[in-house]
Amino acid sequence: MASGGVGVDSGSTGTGAAPAASAVSSSSMDVRTMFLLLHSVTEDNIRFFQQNPSEMGRRFVKAFTQIQEHGCGLQPVVQSFTTVFPIFDFDERTPANGYRSLIKVVRSCILHIIHKSRYITANRRSIFFRTNHNCMEVEAYCSALCQLRALVYFAQKLLTANKDGDLFFGEEKGLSEDFLHESNSMHKGCFYGRCLGFQFTPAIRPFLQTISIGLVSFGENYRRHETSLGVAATSIFTSGKYAIDPELRGSEFERLTQNLDVHFWKAFWNITETEVLASLVTLTSTTVRVNKMLSVPPSSFEMPLLADPNLMVVITPPVAHSGPGPVQMRLISYELRDGQDSNELNELCKPEAQLGLDIRLKTKKAPRSKFLLVHFHGGGFVAQTSKSHEAYLKSWAHELDSPILSIDYSLAPEAPFPRALEECFFAYCWAVRNCHLLGSTGERICLAGDSAGGNLCITVTMRAVSYGIRLPDGIMAAYPATLLQASASPSRLLTFIDPLLPLSVLSKCLSAYAGTEPTSNASSNMDKVDTLGMVRNDTAVLLRDIRMGASAWFNSLLDNGKTSGKSSNRLEAVRKSCSEAALTGTSTNSSSEHEQNFVMSRTCQELDENTPSCSRQSLPDPEANTQAQADSRSRTSFYQEEEEQKRDEEEEKGRQPEEQQSQLSGFPGGFQPLRSSATAANIKLQTTAIVRNPFMSPLLASDDMLQGLPPIHLVACALDPMLDDSVMFAKRLRNLGQPVSLRVVEDLPHGFLSLSQLCRETKEASNICVDRIREIFQGQAASSQTRKHRKLERAGAKPPPLPRSGRRRT
Repeated sequence: MASGGVGVDSGSTGTGAAPAASAVSSSSMDVRTMFLLLHSVTEDNIRFFQQNPSEMGRRFVKAFTQIQEHGCGLQPVVQSFTTVFPIFDFDERTPANGYRSLIKVVRSCILHIIHKSRYITANRRSIFFRTNHNCMEVEAYCSALCQLRALVYFAQKLLTANKDGDLFFGEEKGLSEDFLHESNSMHKGCFYGRCLGFQFTPAIRPFLQTISIGLVSFGENYRRHETSLGVAATSIFTSGKYAIDPELRGSEFERLTQNLDVHFWKAFWNITETEVLASLVTLTSTTVRVNKMLSVPPSSFEMPLLADPNLMVVITPPVAHSGPGPVQMRLISYELRDGQDSNELNELCKPEAQLGLDIRLKTKKAPRSKFLLVHFHGGGFVAQTSKSHEAYLKSWAHELDSPILSIDYSLAPEAPFPRALEECFFAYCWAVRNCHLLGSTGERICLAGDSAGGNLCITVTMRAVSYGIRLPDGIMAAYPATLLQASASPSRLLTFIDPLLPLSVLSKCLSAYAGTEPTSNASSNMDKVDTLGMVRNDTAVLLRDIRMGASAWFNSLLDNGKTSGKSSNRLEAVRKSCSEAALTGTSTNSSSEHEQNFVMSRTCQELDENTPSCSRQSLPDPEANTQAQADSRSRTSFYQEEEEQKRDEEEEKGRQPEEQQSQLSGFPGGFQPLRSSATAANIKLQTTAIVRNPFMSPLLASDDMLQGLPPIHLVACALDPMLDDSVMFAKRLRNLGQPVSLRVVEDLPHGFLSLSQLCRETKEASNICVDRIREIFQGQAASSQTRKHRKLERAGAKPPPLPRSGRRRT
């Protein structure tokens, strides 16, 4: 079932407050109806299963009863939120902010529960009804609703503490510390198992399941190989148990996100850089005539000032952290254009880049395009290159009829801030000065980027303003990060449930870019071993692990077969389980015995000692958790040395009463969310001065630094934890009289551009980005935005700058 929510239009103001008030009233009525329906369907199932004294019947009753309790606690809070949504919107016709998104996720979860409850009502008497499966589904969504209730309560605190219209909590104490504490301690595995991606469009969920299975399998084999390819190959044979056991997958996913460092995520995300996957992408993507890798030497050059072209400013090469070095970039063009096969450009090409040029087109060249797109890729400042984003860039080169220069900036933690900014600024200036080599006249230049790349688009332009050189004619930033701190905001609460952007991972990436994350040469070597070294060092280990993995997978299937013989009575009972005469104690005992005898995977045995042995995370039994923790004291930790592990246990015991008191006083009515049994992630709020640098967090830039920026088009996702970054930055620019638009797409995750070929929804979202770039190329962005934003018309817009193409030296 698709998640419900508000529709979001392009960034423009409305005609008055009446439509907004009407929408609020309608939304409140929908909320009341939804909660009444939730109570009705759960009450019907409670009455039915109360007639069956079996353990399975009691589990159904317990789950549905707790769902009712959570619904009663959520209803008044959700209804109160609907009255304050418009205060935090960008404008009346762009109803989007973190509060809306959080409530939308709650609505989506409740709608899934209603749908599942209706299914159970209609099929519970059938002999084909899968009792255990449906019971675990209800329990999983009950756990998810419990955790969402806690997030809604926390959002209520933010609403009270924040200033009017402000989405971020700006102080370092208080709610900021509570935000990190809840992220460290709250159970999140339920969102990575059966409930994975319930808030997104159904077309995305199979992909998310594949990613989650691949992630936990990759984590199980991490550090056992010297290359990402070796880890990925072995992971294929260890992924079976995670595919058939959602609860195990969820607990392992939570453990990995809580504990592994940024080098693990760098290795996992860079799997798309391997030749095998890159070749598959090449086969399915648009065919282009030019695909060259360039290496620009670190040589200084001059550029004219925009105010006085007779005066020059020197552009120096990047030097931060590692000294002067070449800047890597990729040139993509659908047509072979003048200048792209010149000797001057070929001298900058990397040897393998010649394979990207179609030799059939050397006899015919298209004229230079009037446009040039300079692209900065995403990846959290720590991973990926232009190769990872090649698929949609090739499509853009065709649709926009423009050459694209994508910058492969140096990545953290080896190259923290400001190295990436320096390289991107140097590459932009070089592109402006040498656009004739790139197949462009440079009449219209646009910067585009997603996530971390969106941040670099904005900060590079701010630096161009400070230098006084030619600015790009516009910026298209998709779901950019404008505040590089783990600050509390309603949309950042979605990091608790987002499988692609958990808060612990986001915090590690931001710390790496800020330079506070330790580097590891051993981890970085994983991506630097050549092909011969990979074969020599990994073949023996790979063959061994393939054999062991295949054996473990086969044994797990045999184990299931053995349990099927032991639980043949249970199978028979399942087929008639939910009829009035079927929920017998025999079937339930079999099910409980099967769960208690569940064999933990090697990862479970090697990972943190606090891991419970049972795979089912929802509705945990405190006594069972205590026993599981006691049984696991003898296991060694995968992530910590034994001495550090014992010291952490002692510290945990010492501060346990204090934390319990804090938890008990954190939510109204004595409500408590489920707590995680995994080792708490060490997430800390960055308080160093560097995270407040405006060239790192443009949302914190002064008004003077933001004034004079070109038109900025922001494309955000309603369910993205970084949504509030876009909303607050767009509001700042609008209040300064700067031309800005905000478009929010529904039901898609962070990073949808890399999934543009996955389904119709992601393709349409990618087309929105293309349309925004096309507006910049056609010179329509400023005029259309002035017409849309009537507040800016009344304030008086600044006259547009003179054309810059004549002030540029090539």
